[in-house]
This record gives sequence, C-alpha cells and structure tokens, in this order.
Amino acid sequence: MWWRRWSVDDSKRLIMNEQLNLYGKNFNSRLLVGTALYPSPAIMRESVEASGAEIITLSLRRQSPEQQQGKMIWDYIRESGCQLLPNTAGCRTPREVIALAEMSREIFQTDWLKLEVIGDDYNLQPDPYGLIEAARELVKRGFKVLPYCTDDLVVCRRLLDVGCEVLMPWGAPIGTGQGLLNKYNLQTLRERLPDVPLIIDAGIGAPSQAAEAMEMGFDAVLLNTAIAKAQNPVVMAQSFRLAVEAGRSAHAAGLMVKRQTASPSTPTLDMPFWQQSSSKALQD
Repeated sequence: MWWRRWSVDDSKRLIMNEQLNLYGKNFNSRLLVGTALYPSPAIMRESVEASGAEIITLSLRRQSPEQQQGKMIWDYIRESGCQLLPNTAGCRTPREVIALAEMSREIFQTDWLKLEVIGDDYNLQPDPYGLIEAARELVKRGFKVLPYCTDDLVVCRRLLDVGCEVLMPWGAPIGTGQGLLNKYNLQTLRERLPDVPLIIDAGIGAPSQAAEAMEMGFDAVLLNTAIAKAQNPVVMAQSFRLAVEAGRSAHAAGLMVKRQTASPSTPTLDMPFWQQSSSKALQD
C-alpha cells in the first residue's frame, strides 16, 4: 500500500530539503527573529538559539554597538553565524533611511537591509510612497532590500518593480500580537505573487498564528515582541520554531478542502441496507 511505502522520515526529508532562498542565499529555518526588548542579552542569546533562526534583525538606532548592552548583543551576533538583517526602525523619510542604511552597512558589514519607513505614529503603518522611493534608491546602491510593508497588492507590485526580490507584509501592526487581521488580502498576495518570497512581518503574537501563516503558503515569519515579552522567552522561541515547522509541513502535505456540510468519516458497509440507503439519501 502507498502509505506503507511513504514513511514519516521520507516526508520530513522532503520538507526539510525545501530551503528558503532569499537573494540567492539558502536558509534551513523559516523563522526570523529580532534582538530587541529582551530582559537581558543572555536571555536574548538563548532565545535566538532556541528559535533555530538563521536570520536576526537589529536596529542601529536602538541597539548601537557603542553602548554597553548593544556591544554585548553585537558580540553575540558576530559569533552566532546568523545572517544579520539591520533595520531602519524609527525612520520617517527616505533621506533618514538612506543615511541610516549606509551607516548600518559600514558598521555591520552587510548589504542586507530590512527597510522601514513609518507613516503613522499610532499604528506604525509603513508609508507606501516613502517606502517605494527609498527602496528604489537603496537597490541602486547595492542593498538587498527586504521591505516591511502593508498587505496592499499594488504597493507590493511597485516594490517589486523597483528591484525588491523579497516582500514582508504585516499581519497586524507591530507589537500588537493580533495575528493575521486581513486574511483575504494576505491570501490574495500569496495567490497573485506565487513566485515571490513573502515573509509575514509584525503582529504575530502566538505560535498558532505563525503556523496559520505558514499553512497559507507564506515562506517565513519574522517576529520579535511575541518572544521577547513572553514570560519565558526561551521556551516561547522554541514553541515558535515548532509552529513554523508544523505550518510549513502542513502546507506541503496539502490541507483538506473546507466543506459547508458534514461528511461522515466512518464507513457504512456493515450497516443494514435500509440504513445505508437512508444515509446516502441524506448525503445527496
């Protein structure tokens, strides 16, 4: 039988061999984590390791290597072997972004950049116009830009047009933990941009929400607050790692089609013939 030939180990190998490819670089982990807000640099280090993440974000404005705590974090990052993804958190104009990006490239020795251009102080929503303008200039300067954006399909297409190869739409506003608020828009992005790496960035508050994003077919999840502000960040980091893996494998396995009506899961071959007929009539 086919189920005897196809083992759990075979499925695991198939899923694990599907690496995440961003800007020509392969990663085994599909969970990206931030390095801010932790109770201490030591807990941050343990949490990152427990998450299995291979890409970690860091903000020059909030975690400068010149500060004592920032230096401890940066020392660990250099030792970790992870791909560093500096971000432009706190910037509100393309000019601010470009200045900070050049400083980050010099200090952190990487041309990878998480692009943020904030347009509203209340919900920290990205400014779509400033985002596209900044992305265009950064790509010209040789940066590998990963823009934090809303779930707007047109904005996402414009970002691709100016040279971005990866998009990071939000699930909900940063730090809210509300999960995937606009599933219709997110699903539309996934369906209309099938070949573009899409990473859910911001708003994820629970492992179940991360698993749901992966089940929808997104390529990865980026989060910070949900781990850093947990009562036990290290255990929560491990929980998110498992959730992302489970969501990815579920998507690869193929979710069942949702139904509007009930469908029996047990056979009716041993039922009396008159009950079989009645059961079939009800289903029809």
